[in-house]
Amino acid sequence: MNTLSYKTISANKETAKKEWVVVDATDQVVGRFCSKVAKLLRGKYKPNFTPHVDCGDNVIIINAGKAYFTGKKETDKVYTRYTGYPGGQRFNTPAQLRKKHNGVDKMIRHAVKGMLPKGRLGRAILDNLYILEGTDLKGLEAQKPKAIDINQYK
Repeated sequence: MNTLSYKTISANKETAKKEWVVVDATDQVVGRFCSKVAKLLRGKYKPNFTPHVDCGDNVIIINAGKAYFTGKKETDKVYTRYTGYPGGQRFNTPAQLRKKHNGVDKMIRHAVKGMLPKGRLGRAILDNLYILEGTDLKGLEAQKPKAIDINQYK
């Protein structure tokens, strides 16, 4: 019996096969959509997934503004941030954020960030996420991303 055939292969930075994928957020529920995106970023759908390595794909989200919240979350959910000054605590709802510049980007990025590991690896993985409000892949065409249907993933 050859014991070498039973070794578990662990991916590392050099052997990880990272791809570029485009995901459409049109008519998607924000939380459910972001959990699938987080799994793509992490690489959990790949057979050579390794927990301590960034082996996931680079994900481009298009039509991010067309994702929606269920129930009353659009008006009742509150995002809290702090300016760093005394009395600088600020609150925003998703409805208010949608009106601001890069508001949808911050909303989606906040949801995905909470679903990634905390620490150095999570911050490195979040850098592989690109969020666009329209369908124009400005500056990302050279990567030749392939479009995938996010609904086929669980």
